[in-house]
Amino acid sequence: MSVAIVGAGLTGSLLACFLARRGLEVTLYERRPDPRTGQAERGRSINLAISERGLDALRRIGLVDQVMADALPMKGRMIHPVDGPLDFQQYSAGGDRAINSIGRGALNNALLTAATAAPGVTVEFEHRLVELDSQAGRMVFATPSGKVSAEADVVLGADGAGSAVREQLLAEGVVAEEVDFLDYGYKELSIPAADGEFALDPGALHIWPRGTSMMIALPNPDRSFTCTLFWPAGAFDALTDAQSIDGHFRQHYPDLLPLAPDLVDDYLNNPVGVLGTVHTLPWQAHGRTALLGDAAHAIVPFYGQGANCAFEDVVELDRCLDDTGGSWARALPLFEARRRENTEAIAEMALANFVEMRDKVASPVFRLTKRVEHALERALPGRYVSRYELVSFSTTPYAEVRRRVRRQHQIVGAVISGLGIVAAGLARGRRR
Repeated sequence: MSVAIVGAGLTGSLLACFLARRGLEVTLYERRPDPRTGQAERGRSINLAISERGLDALRRIGLVDQVMADALPMKGRMIHPVDGPLDFQQYSAGGDRAINSIGRGALNNALLTAATAAPGVTVEFEHRLVELDSQAGRMVFATPSGKVSAEADVVLGADGAGSAVREQLLAEGVVAEEVDFLDYGYKELSIPAADGEFALDPGALHIWPRGTSMMIALPNPDRSFTCTLFWPAGAFDALTDAQSIDGHFRQHYPDLLPLAPDLVDDYLNNPVGVLGTVHTLPWQAHGRTALLGDAAHAIVPFYGQGANCAFEDVVELDRCLDDTGGSWARALPLFEARRRENTEAIAEMALANFVEMRDKVASPVFRLTKRVEHALERALPGRYVSRYELVSFSTTPYAEVRRRVRRQHQIVGAVISGLGIVAAGLARGRRR
């Protein structure tokens, strides 16, 4: 049985590792040169936050210690207001749980190295898919030396939000897509190490919430921070020279300027990326060609779940192959049936978390809500668990998280309303 995986990024490399355990002949096709031998594209890293779902996938193939050796745990959010003190908001009630900052390139290289070392796996770099017959498993790739053809019993598209496999399936008319672009873009900046040390607390995900926009910063092993601006579409174009850039950041991000000596250069030269949610229906065709990860259901990055969700896809596909006795014709439709509701749920929650991060985390009402949630978690361990903990620190299906949190929010609302009634009563008593 031969399997072609288009895309040797995070999802494709992990998938190759899982399929190699089944004794399958796996070929990874990647449009880029080997990323381990070159430099990352400027301003396109977007650090990842690997949490329990991703860790679970890595544990299953014995890679968690190796891959996460350089990851940096972040136990909460550090809120940077325009003025006033910083505000640390821990992620878990006990303050002991963390998400892990890791560079996309470092993680990709580690997984790709593991995949190429696995028996039965080969990798073809600089192979860009240009033709696909999804029913016959025939592919044509453009390479530096010309077009080459290949065939496989199963073709899996793990080639990201701009998937060439999905594009070919659309051209064949066997799938439909809906892409909801967010009216925001992103641009990366950098905070270097200061005298060999972190310029900010490395144990936190730093957020500069500014209402309709925000910036975040995640730590790197070299003691730098990768910052990402998320601004409304067109806002980046308003700043075109050093003076306007300096003035804007001095007004809206005053604590950043002393920490980022290359801010103006980064701003002027790093590209603006787009953000969106991809919905594809169906994810598979003919029981032999399928999409997974971002190729099937890309989401916005505001819950740090893009890679985690894709890794969970790999685990679920592996489970479906077990449950169907290795029958791809049965496993691929089963995989979609089991995962679709969950991927739609995390797509919705990721969008909601954007609103929370950019304009709610600095609110006194939000901080009160979080204190109530953590108090309920301590008082009702296992029975009341916050959405963030369920998403980031468990493998509870995303759709079940959404249902459970809706029920729990009714409880929090009732508690906060009760506190308001008590406070009002005390105030009336004092007036008397």
